[in-house]
Amino acid sequence: METNTHKIKNNTRLSITAGWVSIFTNLILFAVKYWAGVVSGSVALIADAWHTLSDSISSILVVAGVALSQKPADKNHPFGHGRYELIATVIIGCILIWVSYSFFVESIERLNNREAASYGTIAIVATILSIVIKEGLAQYSFYIARKTKSRIVAADGWHHRSDAISSILILIGIFVGKNIWWIDGALGIIVSLFIFYTAYKIIKDSSHIILGEKPSPELVKELVDLANTAASSNVFPHHFHIHNYVNQKELTFHIYLPDKFTISRAHEITNAIEEKIANEMGITATIHVEPHEHMPEDNDEIA
Repeated sequence: METNTHKIKNNTRLSITAGWVSIFTNLILFAVKYWAGVVSGSVALIADAWHTLSDSISSILVVAGVALSQKPADKNHPFGHGRYELIATVIIGCILIWVSYSFFVESIERLNNREAASYGTIAIVATILSIVIKEGLAQYSFYIARKTKSRIVAADGWHHRSDAISSILILIGIFVGKNIWWIDGALGIIVSLFIFYTAYKIIKDSSHIILGEKPSPELVKELVDLANTAASSNVFPHHFHIHNYVNQKELTFHIYLPDKFTISRAHEITNAIEEKIANEMGITATIHVEPHEHMPEDNDEIA
């Protein structure tokens, strides 16, 4: 049976490998797309190239964030360093916002100056190549993210997906650009807005966890079922608070027990519940016991 430590190490290796694959692939794609953009004079294609380069930067953050998040707990960080991954994910989102703003401004200037792009065969080849490779990287990242449950790898996957979609828009512009002079600037704006939306979603999701999240109804139901099963009775679990440190989750909640129970019996029940939650969900739980005078002290349900 795979131990939790072995599973974490394996997930770390997979996430870091995904980061390195992304870095090298994006560097090659950036060079090809930037060259094609310069040759064709397309601000949209050059924007797309820099978007690809920003993918490399974000992938460097993936490697660094995952590596730092695996540092063990210490005196100053008793819950480990898992939130480094969330911080790195927010930084990825900020990079995307900067890219979005830069090319939004440049696209507006191109429209104001009535500048058109001159697309050629190299632009078409580079764009199609980008769509295929970036969607492939996105699928690979999503697969690793599902396997490792890594938010930062998933964010990197959305970065790849946004690049693939922006390249599709560029391809559309290439085929209609000969008849519409403003299509390049317009597509540059659309690409920049799409990049901004991707950044917003990435930052929002990660910040939600950093600020503190409310347990989902599905999670609460699973916790209630586990607690009642471990206690062999309905102990009415309530007042749930969860603290997500990525590699470690801390949970506190309350239960009711008969007010005539001894401390030893109450301790035995809470230990049983905490162990079941830890074994089946990988969450460290701390339980507060509240006395309830109307609950049975000793029957078939609670003994």
